[in-house]
Amino acid sequence: MTDPSPSDGRAPRAVRAPAGSPPGPYPFRVIVEALPRTEAHALPGPLLTELTALYASNQEFHQLSGDFPDPDDIRPEQVAAALADELAQPTAEVLLARAEGRLVAVAVTLGRHPDPLQTDPWLGLLMVHADARRAGYGRRLATYVETGFRAEGRTGLRLAVLENNPKALAFWTALGYEETDRRPDLAHGRPCVVMRKSLVQGLRKSPV
Repeated sequence: MTDPSPSDGRAPRAVRAPAGSPPGPYPFRVIVEALPRTEAHALPGPLLTELTALYASNQEFHQLSGDFPDPDDIRPEQVAAALADELAQPTAEVLLARAEGRLVAVAVTLGRHPDPLQTDPWLGLLMVHADARRAGYGRRLATYVETGFRAEGRTGLRLAVLENNPKALAFWTALGYEETDRRPDLAHGRPCVVMRKSLVQGLRKSPV
């Protein structure tokens, strides 16, 4: 696993399978690159088409989240606006994961939470294209994010899961995240489970 590539134009990085993983579930090398901030408000047409297809493939999630007016008809301009809103935060980063050239997953991270009392970075979104599920891409991208923040000296990573999304809760629990709180999210007031994972090597428990 390598550190996340910065959004300053340097080359994207290859992601290897997590240590100890069998080769079977990880047939393809994954390349991760950060979406340049300069492109946030003017995404290239082909990339926006790919991103829209990825978002649109996750109808079940969008029905739960209510992020889009019509989960069955997600438009390119809506996806572009959503990503621009994400990158409006000064420490936010949008990561694009590709396998064999195809966009298979996207993640949004936040280096600093708006609440100054929250010192951990946050993983705001991790979404895998529906056609690419069960191939380990979500797990690999999550590990990639964790490795990058660990290299920066951060000791934990937090995320929030909608209470009405048990599949996501099971996924993150399997990756070692533990519930620390339950509260509404800042954007829409939706009931969420706040989870944390320690990034300190050798520690299994995550302090609240």
